[in-house]
Amino acid sequence: MSANSKSSHIVAGAFGNILEWYDFAVFGFLAPVIADQFFPAHDSLAGLIRVYGVFAAGYLMRPLGGMIFGHIGDRVGRKRALELSILMMALPTFLVGVLPTYAQIGTWAALLLIGLRLVQGVSIGGELIGSISYIVEMAPPGKRGFHGSWTLFTATGGILLGSLLVMVLRNALGDEAMAAWAWRVPFLLGIAIAGAGLWLRMGLPESDVFEASSNQATRQSPVVEALREARGAIAHLSVLLCLFAAGFYILFVWMPTYYTDILEPPVPHAYAVNSLAMVALLTAIPVAGALSDRFGRRRVLLTGMILTGFLSYPLFLLIDTGVAAYALAAQVIFAVVIALNQGPIPAYMAEMFPTRIRSSAIGIAYNVTVGVLGGTAPLVSTWLISETGNMAAPAFYLIGLALVSATALLLLRVKQGEPLS
Repeated sequence: MSANSKSSHIVAGAFGNILEWYDFAVFGFLAPVIADQFFPAHDSLAGLIRVYGVFAAGYLMRPLGGMIFGHIGDRVGRKRALELSILMMALPTFLVGVLPTYAQIGTWAALLLIGLRLVQGVSIGGELIGSISYIVEMAPPGKRGFHGSWTLFTATGGILLGSLLVMVLRNALGDEAMAAWAWRVPFLLGIAIAGAGLWLRMGLPESDVFEASSNQATRQSPVVEALREARGAIAHLSVLLCLFAAGFYILFVWMPTYYTDILEPPVPHAYAVNSLAMVALLTAIPVAGALSDRFGRRRVLLTGMILTGFLSYPLFLLIDTGVAAYALAAQVIFAVVIALNQGPIPAYMAEMFPTRIRSSAIGIAYNVTVGVLGGTAPLVSTWLISETGNMAAPAFYLIGLALVSATALLLLRVKQGEPLS
């Protein structure tokens, strides 16, 4: 297979992540506006907590999505799972953009919003694991870390796209227009991303590794088989992913709300700061993936976890000054550290499990942890500040998660670079 063909497969396999994470990011970035539209309250912090509860509810559906799409990916094929997941995300994204608000239909508005987020949660539970399985299986053994990192590159790219669009709309139209109608625009535009992603994926070939494995597939459900044969490894991976799951959402999805709606004084140019930091993250993720091919995934991951533990609190104190330059410097440092925790993870997970249960096993471990810790990260961070009055309280949460993940990593060894069975 030519290098150009491999590159096109990476693009197509990873492209759907842009829509999945664009939508979830837009929801997070617009949380204060959505809180006013669907959960009116006298206390703005209470409204934020309610809307972050809806954000978390979508993530709590991810384990179900991981099992459904894991079964499809392991039994029917990686390509089919990728096509279905992007379709299942596109329609609810569009419908969020046309939902009536609380002022128009009362409590039904919130219930409909919750329902759509639950459907999206099922979809996003299958998207990333499908692209990870496909791309790592298509990669040369010595470049799985680099190739696999592009799944998280596109996921981060989707969030950056959401951040930039929200920033442009706010600056061009102002807060009044955002509250009246402009908050709907990012959700409506998601349909264009979905169309491009589906078009790219329709032309994908199936993974050769999957094709070889499917000839020996049993009639048993891959999810049942994964839980029977690999439940210890699945549980271990879930614990290892704790920092990965929550760190990103705290530092890049929740952070703009922290800058603008929680900190006093607020950080000027909050969305620009967040977007520039995410550019740094985008740059660093493939580098971290490549470093894991060269120096070992375990070594790169452990470095990121240790740095998170030591740097989180002083960097939050720097952000809490409210100075945009300091906030940018701190968030760029966070970007490099988080990239070390992200870049190697796709290949690391794929190399843990045999092909016939790979999507199912990764789907269970990844989605349980990200559903519980990632989806609740904005809610927990806001709650910690509300309860303690300490603006740097989320840093202690990050430190605890880094300790848990590092302990799990030290107790788990995965052989990298060997043929995928």
